[in-house]
Amino acid sequence: MARAFTPKVVTANDLISGDVIYLATDGSWVRDLAAAHLLTDEGDANARLFEAETQPHIAVGAYLADAAAGDNGPAPTHFREDFRAKGPSNYAHGKQEAVRHV
Repeated sequence: MARAFTPKVVTANDLISGDVIYLATDGSWVRDLAAAHLLTDEGDANARLFEAETQPHIAVGAYLADAAAGDNGPAPTHFREDFRAKGPSNYAHGKQEAVRHV
């Protein structure tokens, strides 16, 4: 039996910087998971993934990541996506640079 579809976001890496990026509702790419488009329909999710894959000049390695509706927008449901959303872990740069408690 096929698994039921669960909410997703489209994620990839920025071609130039390598940062984790997410596809927003308006089709732009954002670096904040909370600003990503939470997709609750499998057909829409596949269409948005196709849209992302047609932009290799911006994003590489696009895929659908599990997410859930959170208080401030989409939130990760898997530790891998939580790790990616927080940014590099080897030292404070990129997304972590703005967080002083890291």
